[in-house]
Amino acid sequence: MTKTPKARDVSHTVYEQVRDAIHSGEFKVGERVTEVALAEKFGVSRTPIREAISKLEIDGLLTNVPRRGLIITDLSHQQIGELYIMREVLEGAAARLAALSGSDAEITTLKDLVTMEAGALDDPQQLSEINKRFHRLLALAAHNRYLLAAIEQLSITMSLLPSLLGEGARARSAHEQHIQIVEALQKREPDAAEQAIRQHIRSSHQHRLMLAAT
Repeated sequence: MTKTPKARDVSHTVYEQVRDAIHSGEFKVGERVTEVALAEKFGVSRTPIREAISKLEIDGLLTNVPRRGLIITDLSHQQIGELYIMREVLEGAAARLAALSGSDAEITTLKDLVTMEAGALDDPQQLSEINKRFHRLLALAAHNRYLLAAIEQLSITMSLLPSLLGEGARARSAHEQHIQIVEALQKREPDAAEQAIRQHIRSSHQHRLMLAAT
């Protein structure tokens, strides 16, 4: 039976809510989830939950473990390192292209997001949302559909990693790095833009490693 647009919308909404809950840390990696619990949490029937779970499994966010059932995927140390390497390559390319072909309006909007960020450094939830918008717009400003698709797919897996922006020191250093990225874009300096975002991503990886070692 063909799904109605409303059913598809509900399934997609649940999918995004679960992704957000993973990224915010509300759902912990390795935590077991069930259709019944998710249906109760989001107040919907089990049909859209089942469809959302199927997509979450396909995207690697949920893993079906024998004798345990569905759990939030727990990435290994090696997988996390590989993700950051690919993120550095892809977003470095996006920053380079954005410096060359991003519109003035796009770069101005990135600057506006950084200005908004300055007023949200003590609000991790708002800061995380601004950060997502910043990186999404930077990818769009590259004006390359294939690069955008690769970044979006990588971002799905990256959402398994809880945000670091609840850490005051990381929030402020990330903000300073965003400023440097935008300054390079405004000057239309592709080398500087690429290096700035590569350093930004390496810094994020190092901070995550430091937390894992505590």
